[in-house]
Amino acid sequence: MVTVDVLVIGAGMVGSACAYHCAEAGLRVAVVDRGPVAGGTTSAGEGNILVSDKEPGAELEMALLSVQLWAALGERIGADRLELEPKGGVVVAQTAEAAAGLAGLVAAQRADGVEVSDVSAAELAELEPNLTREVSAGAHYPQDMQVQPMLAAAELLRQARVRGATVRTGCEVLGLRRSPDGAVIGATTSAGDISARYTINAAGTWGGEVAAMAGVNVPVLPRKGFILVTEPLPPAVVRHKVYSADYVANVASGDAGLETSVVVEGTRAGTVLVGASRERVGFDRTVSVAVLQRLAAQAIGLFPFLSDVTLLRSYLGFRPYCPDHLPVIGEDPRAPGLVHACGHEGAGIGLSAATGHLIAQVLTGEKPDLDLAPFRPDRFTVEVA
Repeated sequence: MVTVDVLVIGAGMVGSACAYHCAEAGLRVAVVDRGPVAGGTTSAGEGNILVSDKEPGAELEMALLSVQLWAALGERIGADRLELEPKGGVVVAQTAEAAAGLAGLVAAQRADGVEVSDVSAAELAELEPNLTREVSAGAHYPQDMQVQPMLAAAELLRQARVRGATVRTGCEVLGLRRSPDGAVIGATTSAGDISARYTINAAGTWGGEVAAMAGVNVPVLPRKGFILVTEPLPPAVVRHKVYSADYVANVASGDAGLETSVVVEGTRAGTVLVGASRERVGFDRTVSVAVLQRLAAQAIGLFPFLSDVTLLRSYLGFRPYCPDHLPVIGEDPRAPGLVHACGHEGAGIGLSAATGHLIAQVLTGEKPDLDLAPFRPDRFTVEVA
């Protein structure tokens, strides 16, 4: 039997960050995933590291910590190894009503420590020369970043291995091992048993299934989303991450039905990514041409030049959604030894650095930099039979 201090279930971005920070803290770490590294939600992400789309509260506090930690990772590991770009974000209001709502959000965020500047329509044209002139106002967020998520996850796992961690892909968790008093003491996997003082549930969209193995309820649900990818374009045709002001409202919405709010950004490879849609339809992977058409139309509404650009492909993924829009982070008092790091929805890439850092602090007995009470696993009332 393999014995470690920490078993991480999931080799996506959040699991990789947990493995890295725990190994960095001197803990013996093993990572298992039934698929490849970054094979789930991480592979379908845009790489967002955002403060701009967070309303004041616990998630914004975590986002502010995370951008600092991502910057530090870029310096320590190398920004090129992560494709970490501090490009900043631009939020655009196309109506007077949207402008008023954005102004209120900006004021509240600024009061909570976010670096943000109000920008006029003329200033938007300077920030993004190819942006439509049909805009009322906007906001510029210099703290927003972008990372290549699959590359970053793989690099953090490589760094964890350098620090003694083991990583096994194609290894399915068949059940959680329990002590007579109900504590989680590791897992039974398709490659054998693993004994661990702590087992981290970083299974993303399947986090609820892992929690259920310990008889506890963590209501993580899949929220489907599409991304469009254009042909490679000249550098700087889109300079920042640019999205419409209604994006924040859609992120915060709990509606199960389809919602779309355009997000446009360039990549180092020259392609432009266009998102984002949201709908709760289980794990249905059906491609909806109507949704793709709606996203394309909204993107052209922001950047008219895109009407003459060829789309190379589209892809879809499932964000791990929790009903209160907050991730589940920390040890579960209902199943001691089980530590959750899941339910981040579309913010998992950005919040992963803070999640891994905070969990490593908790597991080594250090006081965490943030109060984890808002993210506590037992805030949901219904238990698993």
